[in-house]
Amino acid sequence: MSKMNDTISAISTPRGEGGIGIVRMSGPSSLSIIKKIFLPNRKQIDIEKVKTHSIIYGHIIDPETGEHIDEVLVSIMLSPKTYTKEDIVEINCHGGNVPLSKVLELTLKMGARLAEPGEFTKRAFLNGRIDLSQAEAVADIIRAKTDLSLKIAVNQLEGHLSKKIKQIQDDLVSLLASIEVAIDFPDEDLDFLKPEEILDQIEYIYEKLNSIMATADEGRIITEGIKGVIVGRPNVGKSSLFNALLKEDRAIVTSIPGTTRDVIEEFVNLDGVPLKLTDTAGIRETEDIIEVISIDRTKAHLDQADLILMVLDGSETLTDDDRHLISLVKDKKTIIVINKIDLPQMLNKEELETLIGDVPIAYVSAINESNLQQLKAFIHNIVLHKDSVQTDPIFVTKIWQKDAIRRAMESLKLAMESVKSNMSEELVAVDLRGALKSLGEITGETASEDILDQIFSRFCIGK
Repeated sequence: MSKMNDTISAISTPRGEGGIGIVRMSGPSSLSIIKKIFLPNRKQIDIEKVKTHSIIYGHIIDPETGEHIDEVLVSIMLSPKTYTKEDIVEINCHGGNVPLSKVLELTLKMGARLAEPGEFTKRAFLNGRIDLSQAEAVADIIRAKTDLSLKIAVNQLEGHLSKKIKQIQDDLVSLLASIEVAIDFPDEDLDFLKPEEILDQIEYIYEKLNSIMATADEGRIITEGIKGVIVGRPNVGKSSLFNALLKEDRAIVTSIPGTTRDVIEEFVNLDGVPLKLTDTAGIRETEDIIEVISIDRTKAHLDQADLILMVLDGSETLTDDDRHLISLVKDKKTIIVINKIDLPQMLNKEELETLIGDVPIAYVSAINESNLQQLKAFIHNIVLHKDSVQTDPIFVTKIWQKDAIRRAMESLKLAMESVKSNMSEELVAVDLRGALKSLGEITGETASEDILDQIFSRFCIGK
C-alpha cells in the first residue's frame, strides 16, 4: 500500500485537446507545492491562508526560470471537506497534452509523486469518506454506457446497497449479542432467546440476503453489459441487422456474399442493457484464405458470447451451411432471427423447429427495421428472464460482491443447521461471525488487500 502521507498528483481529465484540463493534487504538501509554482494575479494573496473551496486566477510558472507555463484557475479545497478528506489542489489549465504534462511535471519536481490508478478514490475509502461499494460505484459511473447503468451506479455511490448491508449487519450483531450473553452468563436470571427464536431470526436475515442476491446477475449485466454475436451464412442480412440495431450504417452492406471480413463491434443500448454487438463474417465452406481466417475468428467469438443472434434468410430454403451453424449454436444462449420477412417466404418452419427445439425465433426485416421490438424483447427475456428492468432497484453489480453474499448465506445455513441439531451456542456464534466477516467485505471493513488492489486497479490515473 502506498504511503498515505505522500502528496500525489495526476492529470484528472482525458488526454487530448479540450477546453480545460485538470491536474489534481491531494495530500499534506499540496498547498506548499502550489505556492512554489503558482503566481496569483492578485499579488497579495497567500495561497496557504485562503479559505477552503476558493478559486484563484493566475499563472503557473517554472520557479527555476520564471517562465510562464500556462494561464490557470487554481481550486483550493482544505481537509476534511474534500473528496479524499485531505488538502486538494486542482489546477485548471488549457486542455492540451503539452501544458498539462508540463504542469504535472512541475508538481512532481516540487515533491509530489505520480498517483497510482484509482489512488484518489482509494484515499477517500481509506480515510472513511466512502465505503468499498461506493468506491467501486465511482468507476461504474465513469464507465456507464446507458442511462440505467448510470442510475444504478449513482444509487450505489449514494450508499443504497451499503445501507441495506449495514441493516443486515446490525441485525446479525444484535442476534450475536443476545447469544453471547447466554454463553457468558448462563447462570444469570436473564431472558435468553429460545432456539426457535434464534432460528427465526437467522432465517429472516437469510431471506433478506437472498432477495439482494437475486439481483446479482441482472445488476452485472446492466453495469457491465453482455456480449452479443451476430452469425449466419453470407448474405442473409447480418450487417443489415447490425446497422438496424445500431441505428447507423456501421457495417458495409452489399449483395456480394463474404463482404464482411473483419469483426465489427459496437455498444447498443437495448432499453437500459448495454449490448456489445459483434458483426462477424458469414460462415460457409470456402477456399478463400482471407475468408477462412475471418470464419475462424467468428467461431472464436461464438465461444466467448453471452448471446448469439443467428440470422437466417426467410426468403430462401435452409442450406447445409445453415444446418451446420444451427448445430454449433443451438445449445448456447441463442435467438434465431429470420430476416427478410418483407420478401415472399420460402423457409420451412417445421424443419427449422425440429432442428432448434425450444430456441426462440424472431421474425424481422432488417432493411425496413420491422419487428425489431420483438427481437429486443426476446433479448431481454433470454438475458434477464424478464421483458423489462426495474427502475429504482438496489443491485449487486460485481462478482466479488455476489461471492461475499454467497459465503455469508452459507455461514447462515450452517448456523441454522447447528440450531436445528441442538448444537452449542458457541458453534452458532462462530458461523454468525463468519457471515458478518463476509458482509464486511462489501463495505470494506474486512476486505483484504488483494480485493482492494483488484478494485482500484480498474480506475484511471487521476481518479
